[in-house]
Amino acid sequence: MGHVDVAAVGYTLPDGRPLLRDIGLRVGDGARVALVGPNGSGKTTLLRIVADKLRPHEGSLSRSGGLGVMPQLIGTMGREVGAGDEPPTVRDLLVSVAPAGIRAAARALDAAELAIMTVDDEPAQLAYAQALADWADVGGYEQETLWDVCTVAALGIPFEQAQWRGTDTLSGGEQKRLALEALLRGPEEVLLLDEPDNYLDVPGKRWLEEQLRASPKTVLLVSHDRELLARAATRVATLEPGAAGSTLWVHPGSFATWHEARAERNARLEEARRRWDEEHATLRALMLRYKAKAAYNADMASQYQSAQTRLRRFEEAGPPEVVSQEQRVRMRLRGGRTAKRAVVCEGLELTGLMRPFDLEVWYGDRVAVLGSNGSGKSHLLRLLAAGGSDPEPGQRPVGDIVPAPVRHTGVARLGARVRPGWFAQTHDHPALRGRTLLEILHRGDEHRRGMPRDEAARALDRYELARAGEQRFESLSGGQQARLQILLLELSGATLLLLDEPTDNLDLHSAEALQEGLDAFDGTVLAVTHDRWFAASFDRFLVLAADGRVRETDGPVWDEGRVARAR
Repeated sequence: MGHVDVAAVGYTLPDGRPLLRDIGLRVGDGARVALVGPNGSGKTTLLRIVADKLRPHEGSLSRSGGLGVMPQLIGTMGREVGAGDEPPTVRDLLVSVAPAGIRAAARALDAAELAIMTVDDEPAQLAYAQALADWADVGGYEQETLWDVCTVAALGIPFEQAQWRGTDTLSGGEQKRLALEALLRGPEEVLLLDEPDNYLDVPGKRWLEEQLRASPKTVLLVSHDRELLARAATRVATLEPGAAGSTLWVHPGSFATWHEARAERNARLEEARRRWDEEHATLRALMLRYKAKAAYNADMASQYQSAQTRLRRFEEAGPPEVVSQEQRVRMRLRGGRTAKRAVVCEGLELTGLMRPFDLEVWYGDRVAVLGSNGSGKSHLLRLLAAGGSDPEPGQRPVGDIVPAPVRHTGVARLGARVRPGWFAQTHDHPALRGRTLLEILHRGDEHRRGMPRDEAARALDRYELARAGEQRFESLSGGQQARLQILLLELSGATLLLLDEPTDNLDLHSAEALQEGLDAFDGTVLAVTHDRWFAASFDRFLVLAADGRVRETDGPVWDEGRVARAR
C-alpha cells in the first residue's frame, strides 16, 4: 500500500501572489480523501505538487507506493506520448496512465518502430529487437492484456480493435471511463484523481462510487459532485482561500457531515477571534494606563514595561485563524426576446448516433439533454451552436469557437432573433490562449464591445475572477475557465444558451450562481448535464436513449445503458 504526507507546503504564483500557505495533509494507506474548495483555491496545484509536476516553494512532501494520476482536463491525457500534432490514440491515453516503466518502454518501442519503417537498416532492426525485449521485460504484454479488459469494459471493443483510434472519436465520458478503468485495475497503490467524475454519465458516476469504495488503493481526489463525495470519501480536506494564500483543514468524517462540521468550525473560529480581540483590547488598555501612570510616577515604570512585554508577546503570537470569506459569484445573463419557436427539428438524424426525431423548443424553455456517454448529446448541441442545418447570417454562434460540422440528415432550424451561445465542454478556446482576462475583455470581439479597464475589472469581480485578471486564460483552473466562458456569454448577447456540462468544473457556489443566472435569463436554454442536482432545475427533459431513439420524459432519467451501435 501507499501513503502521501504533505508538510507545511507553500506555493507562490509566478506573478508573486501566494496560492498555498502552510499546507499539511496526510493520506494514509487505503484512505479516500476528498480535496474540496472554491475554484482557484489551489486544488489542482496541490495535486500537481503531490505528483511531482510542480516543486513547492516551502515545505516538504513524502510518498510511498506507485503513483497513478488523472488530470483535470481529459484532453491533455495522452498528448505527451502522442505523435506530433496528431490527436492521441486510445493506446496513447492508456500508456499515459500506466506505470513509469511501461511508459518509458512504450516510448522506446514507438521510436524503434518508426525508425525501422523509415530506415530499416541493421542498427534499426537491432534497436527494434531490443525495444521488444525491453517491452517484454517490463511486463508490456501483460499490460496489453489488462488494457484489453479496460477497453471492453469502457468501450465495448477489444484493445486490438481500439488501440489506434483517436481519442477525438470518443466522448469525454468514454475517455474518462477508459482512464479510470486502467488506473483502478492497475498496480499503482496511490491515485490522484482531479475531477474524475467530469464527463461521466450518472451510471458511470455510480460505477465510480462503487469502485472507489471497493478499492484498497490510497486515493486523493478532487470533485464537486456532492453525491459522489458523500458516498466515496472517508475524509474531506478543505482549502480555504485567504489573502496570504489558501490554508487547509481536514474534516475526519464523510462529506455528508461536512457542511455541519464547517459551520461549527467557523463558529469556533469567530468566537476565538472575538475573545482574542477582547483580550487584545484589555492588554492594550492596561499598557496605556500604566504608561500614563509611569509618566508622573517612576515607581510604575516596571509595571509599564511588564505590560508592554505582555502585549508584544500576545501580538507576536498572532490572532487565531480567520474565517474564510464565502464566494459571491453574481451572473447577469440577459438574453432577449425571440420567435416563439426557438428551435425546430424535423426528421433530424445525427448520422450513426440517433434515429430521426422531431422536436420543438419554445422561447423561454429550459431543456435538459440527458443520456449515456456517446449517445450524441454534445453533437446535437454543436449542430445547434452552428446555427442548425441551414443557418441564417444572423444565427452565427457568438464567441471565438466555430463548432465542428456534424453529419446529419433532416432539418434543425433556429427561430428569428435566436443567436446561439455555446459553452464548450472541453474549454478549448485557442483565441483566448496567451491573453490575460483583462486583455480579453478590453479588446472585445465581433459580438461584444471592448470594455475600459475599470469596467472589465468590475465584471471579473462579479465572477470572483478579479484577482486572476492579469493571468492568462490557459493558466486558470478549470472552474475559473468555466466562469470566464459564462461571463463571455453574458456579454455577447446570446439568446439561446447551449451549455455542454457547464457545472463539471464549477464549485458549489458557482454552480448555484449559474442556476440563479439561468432563472433570470430572458431566453432559451438547452443543457447537456449529468449533474443530478443541476438537472432538477429544468422543466423539460430530452433523453437520448440507448437504442438511438429520442424521447421526452416527465423527469430526469439516469438509467440509460451504453448506446448500441457498431464500434
